[in-house]
Amino acid sequence: MSIHKKLFEAKKEIGKISKDSKNPFYKSKYFDINQLLEHVEPLVTKNDLLILQPIINNKVVTQIIDVEDGSMVFSEMELTNITDPQKRGSEITYYRRYTLSSLLGLQAEDDDANKTVKKPNEELKWLNLDSEAFHGGIAKKTPIQTMLKYFRISKSVQDEYEKQLNKPLNHDKERQLTLINSIKTLEDLEFAELHVTDETLIPVLKAKKIQFNKKKQ
Repeated sequence: MSIHKKLFEAKKEIGKISKDSKNPFYKSKYFDINQLLEHVEPLVTKNDLLILQPIINNKVVTQIIDVEDGSMVFSEMELTNITDPQKRGSEITYYRRYTLSSLLGLQAEDDDANKTVKKPNEELKWLNLDSEAFHGGIAKKTPIQTMLKYFRISKSVQDEYEKQLNKPLNHDKERQLTLINSIKTLEDLEFAELHVTDETLIPVLKAKKIQFNKKKQ
């Protein structure tokens, strides 16, 4: 029997499991690589097939090998340039699961990816010119790249944001006032004390500082 025939027989049994809503295959939020192997490996082994998942040339490779004749099918994904050991370990684990699921044609909720991939842009709120977030970002000189992680930003708003961001903070009374009103932490207060230079706003800043210190007590 060819490896493809054996894999076909294994997948018929695996398919029965994956369609069972009581089984962890079905939209499982906790179906990790160990659980996946626990459920599919016995069915693969039953058909004289062996699962291996080596890392070759910076790629996670999932191999299903026919132990009788040595023939093989495989799926692979190249690793990124992540250097953090913990993140690299998570990436390898995800790629092992993804490549094995791909080979076996499984369908499960991609919870690992949901943990690492940011929300689609459609789920982010729009940044408006008159919003507190817009003026707060300007006041704190938050880069537009950072703002794009948390908001959907139209071209016109982005242009205006970058235009205002490039204005000298010390000479912009409106931005200094926004900076004072956005004080929520000690770090905000210290930043404001460094950049609020308009004489008419100094009393406002002092009042804000008194109010802030009272809240801390």
